[in-house]
Amino acid sequence: MVAGLYLTWEIVILGAIVSVAFASLWVRGAAARRELTYTPQIAAETRQEIKTEREAVATASAGHYVNRSKFLELSTLGLGGLIGGLINVPILGFMILPAFLKQGVPDHDIGPLTKFPEGRFVITTFTSQPAEGDVSRRTAFVRYNGEVGNLPSFTIMSNHCAHLGCPVQPNGPPVGGSSTYLDVTWQGVQPSGFGCPCHGGQYDVEGNRIAGPPVRSLDRYSFSVRNGRLFVGAPFSVSHVDGTGANAIIHKYTYSFPGEHINGIESWLYPIQPPH
Repeated sequence: MVAGLYLTWEIVILGAIVSVAFASLWVRGAAARRELTYTPQIAAETRQEIKTEREAVATASAGHYVNRSKFLELSTLGLGGLIGGLINVPILGFMILPAFLKQGVPDHDIGPLTKFPEGRFVITTFTSQPAEGDVSRRTAFVRYNGEVGNLPSFTIMSNHCAHLGCPVQPNGPPVGGSSTYLDVTWQGVQPSGFGCPCHGGQYDVEGNRIAGPPVRSLDRYSFSVRNGRLFVGAPFSVSHVDGTGANAIIHKYTYSFPGEHINGIESWLYPIQPPH
């Protein structure tokens, strides 16, 4: 892409014109400097008179006069900056803009509400980006907490460890058999908590870190209910959770990658992330 940009005939011709123009300006500037630095051999008294006259002119026009050399210098810098911007801005756009375009996570239907018994966890796997296939497959621990104000309440936690992203496992045996719905698979489970097999991170049933190296609680998914079906949305990060189930108070933050602190002074040490 960059090589093609520089090798087109239009760019070559433009470069030649700019080079000739800058060369002309440089020659004129060099000639002007030589003229200013040349001092004729004249008597001391005459030289003093000329110097005094030049100082008078400079003093009288202070703040209103820019010599030719300074003008050429500023013009060269300005044209160089303009040309550099015209060439580099499109290149930087191709490098940076894709990180901000077509981002986000579409809502995904993970099945009817009847598949999620109250107070029980269901290990749910689904493809967050169906067009990308199994490479986008995700696992979430889903628990129906009952209704709060005539609205259903769900706890939907990611299985990515908040340490390095390893797959967290439920600390408990499966309950019942597995079943499928479109690209979704369900498996009931009744855990006492969750554990990471990689480095020993441990979480309680609300996803709070209780042991090991994770820096925060398990991430969660937003959700919505439409026509009796549960949809998972974008993930978000959680520092900790107070309470349990439908009465839990979730300390929510913008989604961050595993291993990153999301509050306190440590969170200042991480770069700003593009939307995801």
